[in-house]
Amino acid sequence: MQEVDADLTTLDRAIINAFQGGFPVTERPFDAAAAALRERGVDVTGPELCERVRELDEAGTLSRFGALVNAEEIGGAASLVAMHAPEERYEEIADVVNEFTAVAHNYEREHPHLNMWFVVSVADHSDPDKDGNDRVEEVLADIEAATGQETYNLPKLREFHVGAKFLVDGPVPDGDVDLSHLGPAVTPSDRGTLTPDERDLVVEIQGGLPVTETPYADVAAALGADVEWVIETIKRFDAEGKVRRVGVIPNHYALGYTENGMTVWNVPESALDEVGPAVADLGFVTHCYERPRHEGVWEYNFFAMTHGRTEAESERRIAEVRDLMSEFWDVGSDDWDTLFSTRILKKTGIRIADRADSNTA
Repeated sequence: MQEVDADLTTLDRAIINAFQGGFPVTERPFDAAAAALRERGVDVTGPELCERVRELDEAGTLSRFGALVNAEEIGGAASLVAMHAPEERYEEIADVVNEFTAVAHNYEREHPHLNMWFVVSVADHSDPDKDGNDRVEEVLADIEAATGQETYNLPKLREFHVGAKFLVDGPVPDGDVDLSHLGPAVTPSDRGTLTPDERDLVVEIQGGLPVTETPYADVAAALGADVEWVIETIKRFDAEGKVRRVGVIPNHYALGYTENGMTVWNVPESALDEVGPAVADLGFVTHCYERPRHEGVWEYNFFAMTHGRTEAESERRIAEVRDLMSEFWDVGSDDWDTLFSTRILKKTGIRIADRADSNTA
C-alpha cells in the first residue's frame, strides 16, 4: 500500500486503522482504546490518544469522531436517484435540484446519459396511508416538474454491505481492533419508534461526539440525562442497527482516496444471492446493494462502490470485482460499467432530526 497524501505519524496511522469501528462505549473510552494500542506496540496513554484524535478532527484528517447513525433505522426513507441533464442546461438543472431540501447529496458522474446522481431523504409522511417511499416519489415528481427532466428512482432493494474502511500503512494494518464488547450488557428492543429522550440523543450525537476523555458524560450533561443511560442506549442502538458503528470517520480524500468508482452490474437474478455476499466480503468495497432496473434506460441491478488512491489502484480493484463476478456467471463486456464521480454538486448530509421527529412516539 502506497503512502497517503496526509502527513501522518505512527500514532495517527494506528488511530485510523484501529478505530473506524468498535470504539468502546464506556465512561472513559480513550483509556481502554489506548490500552488496546499498547498491546499492539503503540505506546500511548488515554489522554494522549484523546488529544491526538481531537487534533486530527480539527485538521480535517477525520470527518468526525463518534457514532455513525443509521438514518434508515431512525425513520423515514431515502433513495438514490439518477437523471439526465443536457450539457447546455447542466448547471441550471443542478441548481434547481440542489434547492430541494430533501436532496442530501448530488454528484456529477461519468455516463453517456445518466450524468446526475443524487440522494433524496425524507421523513415519514404525515398521511397514515402513505409511507416514506411515497414521499420520495412526491419529491421526484416535484423535481421533474421543476427541471423538465425525467428521474429514475433506484431505491435499495437489498443491502449486502455498508462499511467503508480506509486503511493506511502502519500499525494495526487489518483494522481489527473491536472493543464494542466493553461496557454494560444490553438487550435490543423490538420497538420501531423512538421515545422523546431517544430522539434527543440521536439529534445530539448525529454530528459526532465531543472529543474529550469523557464524551458520553458530556453528551449526558448536554441532555440533562444520566451518563449510564446514554452509554446503555448508544450500545443498544449499536445492537439494533440504529448506529452502524462507533469510532473515527476518516476524511478519505485527506488520506488520498480520491478515486471514487461506482461499479454497476447486470447480474442474473439467479446469481444475486451468491454474488452479493461474495462482493461484500472484498475489503475495498464500501457499499454493496441490489437496486431496480429501468427497462430501456438502466439495465443494471447491482451496485458496488470502490475507492482507490490512484487511477491504477482503482482499476485493479474494479478488475478484482469483475474476476470475482466471473466465478458466478458469464460476465459480458456490456454487463457492467463504472461511473466515476467528476464533481460534488451538493453534500449536506441526511437530515436525521427530521426523520427522528417523524418517528418519535
